[in-house]
Amino acid sequence: MPAQKALKKRKVWQMEKIKGRVLIAKLGLDGHDRGAKVVARALRDAGFEVIYSGLHQTPAAVAATAVDEDVDVLGVSILSGAHNALIPQLMEELKKRHADDVMVFVGGIIPDDDVDTLRSYGVQAIFRPGSSLQEIVDEAAKAALKRQTNL
Repeated sequence: MPAQKALKKRKVWQMEKIKGRVLIAKLGLDGHDRGAKVVARALRDAGFEVIYSGLHQTPAAVAATAVDEDVDVLGVSILSGAHNALIPQLMEELKKRHADDVMVFVGGIIPDDDVDTLRSYGVQAIFRPGSSLQEIVDEAAKAALKRQTNL
């Protein structure tokens, strides 16, 4: 038990050292943003600077915001099933803006058959129903640290 407590403290300490910037975005016509706001708050509480795009964003607008805000991590919430259409467009928009080093995460209703396809586009992590907030925070921290040390 003491070892687990020490590990938990170490994770908290590591999180405090990270000053990552995260953009949480809602692409397309998906109007359900409660989960995105919960994730944004968890990331903020963990020490990240969080920017929320608001609803009904285009891939071009999200990529432009990611560049303008110099984010380390871009979290995209999609519950509409449009991920196979919107994520490739988003990744292309990031590439056009020379921002393909931004770590992209996707959360939402993603069928098993689509996971490998999304990863092939460059999506770093996929969070589906049942993912814990701690798992999302930990992955965002690793991604932000990786991007910051590679810049």
